[in-house]
Amino acid sequence: MLSLARCTALLAACFLVGQVMAQSAASVRLVVPFATGGPTDIAARVMAPLLAEALGRPVIVDNKAGATGAIGADIVARAAPDGNTVLFGTSSIMAANPALMQKLPFDPVRDFVPVGQVAAIENILVVHPSVPVQNVQEFIRYAKDRPGKLFYGSSGSGSTYHLGAELFASQTQTQLTHVPYKGQGPAAQDLLAGHLQLMFDAFNSAVPNIKAGRVKALGSASAKRHPELPDLPTISEQGVPGYVTTIWLALFLPAKTPKPVVDAWHQATQGILQKPEVRERFSKLGMQAVSSSPQELEALLQQELAQWRRVVRDANIKPE
Repeated sequence: MLSLARCTALLAACFLVGQVMAQSAASVRLVVPFATGGPTDIAARVMAPLLAEALGRPVIVDNKAGATGAIGADIVARAAPDGNTVLFGTSSIMAANPALMQKLPFDPVRDFVPVGQVAAIENILVVHPSVPVQNVQEFIRYAKDRPGKLFYGSSGSGSTYHLGAELFASQTQTQLTHVPYKGQGPAAQDLLAGHLQLMFDAFNSAVPNIKAGRVKALGSASAKRHPELPDLPTISEQGVPGYVTTIWLALFLPAKTPKPVVDAWHQATQGILQKPEVRERFSKLGMQAVSSSPQELEALLQQELAQWRRVVRDANIKPE
């Protein structure tokens, strides 16, 4: 006998299929606000054929890069709320950038309805081997003795990496000097060359350098230890309670999309995230599959918007 929750899910799915059949045979548009080849794009392409199977129609990945993700996000914000256009968003596009920029063409809360989180990319605090510290507390003491003399790189002003470092500096009462780059790769290269002392780097790009001894890992910026680095404590564990700057990937539909359509998207997405092949593929991309409800994603978005707005205000960060 079917449970009430299962019946509700089936009815929602039937509602979506009915809408789709009543509209046209056009493809579903999965908008990725970045160029092809990056982790977000690859993750979207992993999910697209499985979403097509679940929804009963083609799902086309549509890369709309530019303006730090604002172009793609705005396209979805202006789309019809019929479940046919969905945003593959990230924490930088939906939380960090809106906290920094006052004139974005979209509002992350007003113009979208959350579907659910799909993945998380852990950040790791790494330092050049010449920095004579082995853990976060040693680094904090070292930095306090050298206010403003330790340089960190990021993929650009207002990026999650930049704001995450400023949040760390605020919570530890240290002064770190930001060096913005056009991408995380060039910043990592300057760290390896010794031109920078530290940076917060994404798991997939940091781990090879950690294992090769080219950088030292001090702590992960996540709520829990990463399963592939179980011996690396979180920054929170090391005396900076509550410090988390994980990058998240999530799906959003245009505002006013009917709840049954949102629920059907959520059911399809969460089913896909439980597949071992999807979780394994995500792991190879340096991210972990994450399931969440629309309500949980909305709460996360609100929390991070408030957090990054506070960081931007306190550090007097201006958009480039």
